Amino acid sequence: MERHRGRLSNSSPEDFQAVESISQEIEGPTICALSRAVASDIEACGRALAKARKPRIHTGIGVSDIHVMGKFRDEKYGRTLEEKRARILQMTVDAVKLARSYVGDVEFYAEDAGRAEPAYLFQMLEAAIDAGATVVNIPDTTGYAVPEQFGALIRAICEKVPNIGRAVISVHCHDDLGLAVANALAGVLNGARQVEGTINGIGERAGNAALEEVVMAIRTRADYFGFETGLDAREFYRTSRLVADMLGMAVPANKAVVGGNAFAHSSGIHVDGFLKQRETYEILRPEDVGFSQSRVVLTARTGRHGLRDRVEKLGYSLSQGELDQTYERFLAVADKKQEVFDEDLMAILHDELHPVPDTFHLDYLQIASGTSTIPTATVRLRARDEVKQGAAIGDGPVDAVCRAICQAAQVSARLSSYEIRAVTSGTEAMGEVTVHVEEGDRKVMGRGRLDRRHRGQRQGLHRWP
Repeated sequence: MERHRGRLSNSSPEDFQAVESISQEIEGPTICALSRAVASDIEACGRALAKARKPRIHTGIGVSDIHVMGKFRDEKYGRTLEEKRARILQMTVDAVKLARSYVGDVEFYAEDAGRAEPAYLFQMLEAAIDAGATVVNIPDTTGYAVPEQFGALIRAICEKVPNIGRAVISVHCHDDLGLAVANALAGVLNGARQVEGTINGIGERAGNAALEEVVMAIRTRADYFGFETGLDAREFYRTSRLVADMLGMAVPANKAVVGGNAFAHSSGIHVDGFLKQRETYEILRPEDVGFSQSRVVLTARTGRHGLRDRVEKLGYSLSQGELDQTYERFLAVADKKQEVFDEDLMAILHDELHPVPDTFHLDYLQIASGTSTIPTATVRLRARDEVKQGAAIGDGPVDAVCRAICQAAQVSARLSSYEIRAVTSGTEAMGEVTVHVEEGDRKVMGRGRLDRRHRGQRQGLHRWP
């Protein structure tokens, strides 16, 4: 399976330079350059691959009647369907022979094979192999095929193309109907030995077969497929995130194999079974594809077993009564949030198991800040019947508030971190604020939510052990 393929033509100098650079620097994998069945494009591929250790040229042409009559409508290719087919067959032979004059490894693609008339497809593949093709690529270019049909097509190629034993069959499936991976695997079952895919399934329109899904399906169901790929699947997660970052295309949380939730459990029944024996709800090991570990997502559906497991991992040991008490508070918080984080859970534990009455009550807070104003804050606190006030300047308005509160409360704490993020969308968006404060060896975290009118609600405040 080639690791890089770039389409080259006389009008794409950037692709030419990319393939040329990769050819010079990369050892080991086959470097493949893609072109149309056009002499100038094939020649460009040959020049770009001149210094490659294992070069391949991948050239091809449309084979379905839709492509033949649509893309080759000019009368120079013939006037009738049969005349155009004959002309395209000759173009196939000429393109493959020219490519073979540059490299010993030539792949030929029969574009839109998924909608082609089988007899003509078989004739084209036979001609390409006789001309020197070492790999024949069967693309479902529009994602039109279904697995049973596509598998039958690959099987028919093995049976009906006389010289197919001299070439490797490759499949290239698109995901317009969400069947790219299924079609690619059906191809493997019926004789294909090369699968073309992309990381995260990126590609034209709805994308291509996701390489990570194909590989892990073959590995996980080795009992069914009976093959192996030799790829290091532990690089999938890291590579997936690299591709996502470079292209600005986020990986959906529910994406198979590499999605953020691929190894996350939240349903109470699933969590209970997973914690008792991983294999009850996981057929893949997260470390096999580059994740550090599975995780239990705390939601309103998690259940007591999942909550107890997370509490114990945080270092707390609860009696049954304490667990029941904590679980009730946990459900109240989980009903308001999509996910309950460890910080929330620790705040719940602190409030429920070690309740401490408020020492101070905030009477008022005033902040002055602007582009030409030094951030200043004034606060008034009430401690029982005693009123305390403080005023301070800071590096920013939040820092000024923290200093003013410390002055009024007569403590020497320092604001170490302040984070705010939107947790809903629209003009009425809610914001979630997390504040970290330090005083000597003590670290305190507070979390709260605030709407656009600055009406806040405390979620929790606790001291870290």
